[in-house]
Amino acid sequence: MFVVLLAALSASAAAGMRIALPLLIIGLLQNDLLWSNVPLLSAIHPQVLVCILTSWSLFELVGSKKLLGLRVLQLVELAFSPIVGALMGITAVHIASVEFEPIWLIGIIGGLLALVLKLVQVGWFFRLQKLPLWVIFIEDALCIFLVFFSFKAPQQGGLIAMLLLWLSVRSSQEWYSWYKRQRLRGKK
Repeated sequence: MFVVLLAALSASAAAGMRIALPLLIIGLLQNDLLWSNVPLLSAIHPQVLVCILTSWSLFELVGSKKLLGLRVLQLVELAFSPIVGALMGITAVHIASVEFEPIWLIGIIGGLLALVLKLVQVGWFFRLQKLPLWVIFIEDALCIFLVFFSFKAPQQGGLIAMLLLWLSVRSSQEWYSWYKRQRLRGKK
């Protein structure tokens, strides 16, 4: 049971970094089932879903390297990361074939984890005015690895997700204290 929770956290953390790429990988990992285990997406025709997720994933991978593309991605991903995080968490439980009640609790936890990760990322983006390119590449790779870990090595994926949450909380504290220092300087 605990392993399934770690898998859900790992999948949701991936959604906190990118939104289409983890969904595309989950569908492709399922072979013949595609997105039949993903709530909401199972109602969409697989060919249409592959087209939409592939094009948005390419935009995530290529557009994130330019400043304008990164700004657009930050806004869209901030809006949709809680939804995709909830879907990814619920999907991880469905794929593990474990009965967990209430399933909406996993969705809420996954959505909140994805939202927290994305909020801190957006905060750092606006504080630095631009994210370094190496950080964006690490984020892309980490997103892919978290999806694979959520199904192949859930303990390690969940541990990475909890470490990311800890780093986000520590990072947000630093970001907040920087903001307070900036306000104090502005008042002088």
